[in-house]
Amino acid sequence: MTPEDAFLSKQRMLVIAPHADDECFGCAGTMARIKSLGGEVYVVVCSVGDLKHYDGKDEIVTGSKRIEELKEVMAFLHVDDWDVLYRDADSHLRMDMIPRRDLIAKFERDSKLALDRLQPTILAIPVGSYNQDHEAVFRAAFTAARPGVPQIKPFQRIVLGYDNTSLFWSLEREKFHPNFYVDITHFIEDKLAALEMYESQRRASIHHSSVQNVEYIARVRGREVSVDAAEAYMCFRHVL
Repeated sequence: MTPEDAFLSKQRMLVIAPHADDECFGCAGTMARIKSLGGEVYVVVCSVGDLKHYDGKDEIVTGSKRIEELKEVMAFLHVDDWDVLYRDADSHLRMDMIPRRDLIAKFERDSKLALDRLQPTILAIPVGSYNQDHEAVFRAAFTAARPGVPQIKPFQRIVLGYDNTSLFWSLEREKFHPNFYVDITHFIEDKLAALEMYESQRRASIHHSSVQNVEYIARVRGREVSVDAAEAYMCFRHVL
């Protein structure tokens, strides 16, 4: 076992995702690798609900359909447990309308997989973007992970911001600058298969969120660190 595998095998990873599928865009390969080594992986999805895609069609993707897809993906990736915080129509796609204090409390102590209960060793959160839900979740999760006295407040020694295919559309000062990589050479197929299971969210190959583009990005990230495929993160904190 390599030193990297030995390290990952001991981790308890919590991924906070604004919507079902964000966890796969950013972390599915890492999740699969940790699970293959005997580590633990948990996922919190902030909201699921009915959605009318902005694609010129009138079709409504129901929240129940999204939940079924999420269940299938979580089982495929052998996730230890997962939770959805909000399933009502008023909250879905409106994370920015929830008082930040309430969202922070959900992440810190009130939800089933709250930081205080789970005490993850790795916390992965979305970075801020033009998407209002991603921005709201990032700010609340970042606050929830603030340092404190470990005897009073559980301390996450590794906090990472994960990649998303939409991050190219950002102001220059807000660009995604990865400085932490996970080699997913042997898990790229797991990542792509998991994304394929989100059938209601599939996009044509030309779209930046297509499965094909996700593979291209993983291959490029891999070449940045001389491996075949990788997932990239912004490391906000890493304490050894």
